[in-house]
Order: sequence, then C-alpha cells, then structure tokens
Amino acid sequence: MAGAHRRGAPMTAAPAPEVPAEGGRDRWFDALRAFALVRVVTYHAFGWPWLGLVFPSMGVMFALAGSLMARSLERPARQVIRGRLRRLLVPLWVFGLVLGAAMLLHGWVPGADVLFWVLPVGDPPGDAWGEQAWAVLWYLRAYLWFVLLSPVLLRVFRLAPLPVLALSLVPVLVLTGLGGGPDGRLGSALSDGAVFLFCWLLGFAHRDGVLDRMRPGRVLAVAPVLLAAGGWWALNHRADGSYDLDDIPLAQALWSAGFVLLLLRFRPDVGWPARRPVWDRVVRVFNARAVTVYLWHEVALMLSVVVIDLMWQVPAFETYLPLDSIWFQFGVAWVLVAAAVLLLGWVEDVAARRRPRLLP
Repeated sequence: MAGAHRRGAPMTAAPAPEVPAEGGRDRWFDALRAFALVRVVTYHAFGWPWLGLVFPSMGVMFALAGSLMARSLERPARQVIRGRLRRLLVPLWVFGLVLGAAMLLHGWVPGADVLFWVLPVGDPPGDAWGEQAWAVLWYLRAYLWFVLLSPVLLRVFRLAPLPVLALSLVPVLVLTGLGGGPDGRLGSALSDGAVFLFCWLLGFAHRDGVLDRMRPGRVLAVAPVLLAAGGWWALNHRADGSYDLDDIPLAQALWSAGFVLLLLRFRPDVGWPARRPVWDRVVRVFNARAVTVYLWHEVALMLSVVVIDLMWQVPAFETYLPLDSIWFQFGVAWVLVAAAVLLLGWVEDVAARRRPRLLP
C-alpha cells in the first residue's frame, strides 16, 4: 500500500462489456477490492515488504475507482463529483471527530491546517500519538484529487487513449529525476498523483473497452516489461535497505502498472462466489463498507494492543491463549474491524443517501 504506512491510433470510446454479475455488480471487481483491503490490513499488521510485490493493493484500488468514476461520468460531472465527495467526506468527518477528540486528550494542539480534516486536499494534521491512525489518509487525499480532476482527465484520455495512457508514466519519471519533487503537502500530493495516475487511467481504459480491444499478445508483451522495470528499480534503489514499494515511488508506479494491466485485461470467470453464500456475503460487506474498513483498520490495530494487554491480566487467557503472537493480534484486530463495521458502517449508508443498515 504505497505511502499508507507513512505510506496506436486515436480511438473513440466504446461501451464496456456487459457486467457479468447479478444486480449490475462486477464480481471480479468486488473480489479484487475485498482482497486489496485484506492485503492492506495484513501489511499494516506484519509490515512484510514483499506484500506489495505479491499484490499492489493501492494500484488495484485506484484502477477500480477510475473505472467506476468513468462509468459515473456518463451523468453530469457536477452531480457525480458532489456525490463522490459526500461519500468520502462524511465518513472522514466522523473518523476525524473521534480521532481528533482522542488526540486532543493526549495533548494535540491543532493549528489552522485542521481545515484539511474538512476538505482533505492536503494531508490532515495530527499528533505523534495518533499518527498510525491518520497516516493512512493520504489515500483519501489522492482519491479526492483524482475525482476532482476526472472530468478533464477522461476528456483528454478519450482523445487518444493509448498514447495518453503511456504518457501518464512521464510525471513519476520526472519527479524521480528531480529527486522526488517539493516537500510538504504539495510534494506528497504530486508524488502520489504521479505514482497512481497510470492505474487511474487504466480504470478509464477498462470502462471504455480500450483494454478489451487490445490484443492479448500486446498486453503480454507490455505488462512483463513494466513489472521487470519496477522490480529492477525496487531492488536497485532500496529505501533504507528495503525493497518495499511504498517507499520507492517509481518502482511502485511501474510494478502497479504492469500488475493491474494484467488483472483488468485478463478477467477470470468469478461467478462461483454466488454459489457460496458465505463467501459472497463477505465480499459484498467488504465492498459496501470499504471506506469504513480502510479508515478504522489502523485504529483496530492500535486497540488490539490495548485489548491484549488487558488479556494478560487474566490467568486463564495467559495460560491458554497465544497472547504474544502477532497472528493473535491480527485476529483480534479483525474482530475490532468487524465491530467498527457494525458500529459505524451505517455512516456510509447515510453518505450515500441510503437507508442505514447494520450490515448491507
């Protein structure tokens, strides 16, 4: 999850293929988003640097969001952007009220930049005590900017899809050549936007049918080159000795580009979850509560430490439970994530102007 721990001729747009799922849902998209969220929580629990190579979650999530945004922009852009902002900001405000109150009790003195909690065009501020929880908000900030820019990006993309898609890697190459660009909030916004621009536009390409019109041989020629370049750059430009893609923007951009290109072009038949009600239900809940899971999973990991500390005071728990195991903490964290979904997931329903439900 990049940054989350800190952290060919012109073609006209064509309709996307029929959605292969009941109720208009794309089960492959739903499965990818659910798996991406599980991977995010796993990475933040264990910190394994190789997880980004196995599955670049944030690249996948930006690509899925880009495809859905292109689909939504079949309606008036102002209406779409207003709806997207509402769905993003209302859960963020609830999160900010809870976390902000906790940070105030721990001595946080906010400044004028507290307004970034209202509209996160820059990273919202916080103190060191709550940093593990608020550091993940970079994704919401990057998503917000992509949403605001999508009407223009989509128009430019449709002028010449493949050339624009190829050129979308230029910004991250330029920033890498400049040593990372400016510091502060501006630098973070430029860096994350440059890293994931290709993936966002890949979502456009998926929605418009551009990827489906590409010959499989061409995709199989391009994607491995991107993966090889990203892997080579990660191994030869390690950050503090680590090949974690989160800390190597160019490697993240190239590896995510190749990986997501393959995922969106070669979509398997995933109709089988419909025949497994429990699995199908889990995937649906993850998708309907994706913002809640993402926002609160770090808080769950923080609280899991407190819960386990209390368990050490109970002799039976100390005797029979593996309280010192990171895997046990991982399990406790998921129980707390589930509690957050039950207690606060309804906020996403309110933000989407749906009837609030305990579980979707």
